[in-house]
Amino acid sequence: MALADEPTEFPVGGTPRRHARFSELFELITDNVAEVIQGKRDVIELCLIGMLAEGHILIEDVPGVGKTSLARALAASIDGVAGRVQFTPDLLPSDVIGVTIWNRGTGAFEFRKGPVFANLLLGDEINRASPKTQSALLEAMEERQVTVDGITHQLARPFMVLATENPHDHEGTYPLPESQLDRFLLRLSLGYPDREAELTMLEVHGEVDRLASLSPVVTGAEVAAMIDAVRHVHVAAAVRDYLVNLAHASRKHRGIEVGMSPRATLALQRASRARAAMLGRNYVIPDDVKAMASAVLSHRLQLSVEAQLQALDQPAVVAELLQSVPVPSARSAG
Repeated sequence: MALADEPTEFPVGGTPRRHARFSELFELITDNVAEVIQGKRDVIELCLIGMLAEGHILIEDVPGVGKTSLARALAASIDGVAGRVQFTPDLLPSDVIGVTIWNRGTGAFEFRKGPVFANLLLGDEINRASPKTQSALLEAMEERQVTVDGITHQLARPFMVLATENPHDHEGTYPLPESQLDRFLLRLSLGYPDREAELTMLEVHGEVDRLASLSPVVTGAEVAAMIDAVRHVHVAAAVRDYLVNLAHASRKHRGIEVGMSPRATLALQRASRARAAMLGRNYVIPDDVKAMASAVLSHRLQLSVEAQLQALDQPAVVAELLQSVPVPSARSAG
């Protein structure tokens, strides 16, 4: 799949959109979502990077900052189906993935699909569900399929879980286990909008529901082509060495109890590839790795007692880690 400097044709309803480059399509989607989510372009870009890198996203933030609107706007922009699950303590796995029922009319068992059968699944307050229900998502997130009564059902493409949790209200919650946290490619925070963005939001959403009128700007086929393109972004040997050096350094860092897993190293490479493509390059540079490191690694690293006593958080430790590992030269990383 050609990228950046080489024009590429993506099919749109049978008619090719000629000379549409990856970065142009990426900007089209970002601009469309930004019509609904004001002042958070960087978060929109990271969410799209996560989707195109075939990852999942965990958003930690207070209620009311636009997490649900972000998920719905992204699904609408790519002409996809959005599913939503409100996680509660009494939620069952079958409420998420679906259930097999007996149909008297046909005299056979039928599978009724759950909300996980969507292009973008919003899992609201995922940490309020029991560990059993949380684990029901693991197969879907890792293998893009679910198995019910011994029968495997494939999920749509693209498929992304965008889960939310409130970091300030822990009553009645179940902390996500490390095995599930590791399935999320990125952990993000929307945060409050700045003054100008909030004024714009009042103007845009005051009279018209902008989300309801949002139209797709790309097709599912184009999104699939973009995902394939990300897979073919070149990673030079020097950059791969840099990724492995970061992983090994994390396992020896004084502030980290449990360092990067091999899955974390692969996740950082995938996210770096998607960022490179966003910026119009068909090769990864160390700056891509450094830019994605905090969002990819912060939720995966367990801090040591020493770091906790020093009141360090994961982003601060990731910054220390990046400073401790030499960056390959531009010539060797190209």
